[in-house]
Amino acid sequence: MSAVEGLRALLSFFDYASVAIFALTGALVASRAQLDIVGFIFIACLTATGGGTLRDVLLDRQVFWITDPWMLGVATGAAMVVFLTAHRLESRYRAILWLDAFALAVAVPAGVAAALSMGMGWPVVLVMGMVTGCMGGLMRDVVCNEVPLVLKQGELYVTCAFAGALAAVGAAQMGLGGAIALASCAAVTLLLRAGSLTLGWRLPVYKSRAPRTNPPKR
Repeated sequence: MSAVEGLRALLSFFDYASVAIFALTGALVASRAQLDIVGFIFIACLTATGGGTLRDVLLDRQVFWITDPWMLGVATGAAMVVFLTAHRLESRYRAILWLDAFALAVAVPAGVAAALSMGMGWPVVLVMGMVTGCMGGLMRDVVCNEVPLVLKQGELYVTCAFAGALAAVGAAQMGLGGAIALASCAAVTLLLRAGSLTLGWRLPVYKSRAPRTNPPKR
């Protein structure tokens, strides 16, 4: 198996994993909005495919869920499971945060793998990793009128995606295999996101200051 074929095989795995986990988060957000089963399925599919769709459109490649419609079946199944079981969770919001962290850790490598398999340069690889990891969740939260996790004040989210994609680029530049590069990407992304959730890791945020006034002249 060539390096490109190996990347494509890994891409399929990461795409399926991100679709399944992101769909769960979308359905949980739908449960908080008290939507019906069709609403659950719509939000789950939107969340699961949003980032990957934008990635494929930007890379001018066949959209992944059109090539493999079973992706929509996976998302629909996840939505139905959550519709029947969400009420059993003690904290749906906490479940969303952690499932979203795991989804980010598989979606970012999916974006990286797609760009690497097409021979793209490192700036494109970085952007595709962040787009694939962040855009589905952003669409989910905007449509459901939630404060987007991506934009939470000081929260490590896009930073995690960037750092994970950067780790993959570094591994690839050092000549390590595609599997090691993608595993590094997933590990760094999850580690930073988990640290943000459990240890409160934050980035400094901008704080506005009152404009300086010149003292009156005497």
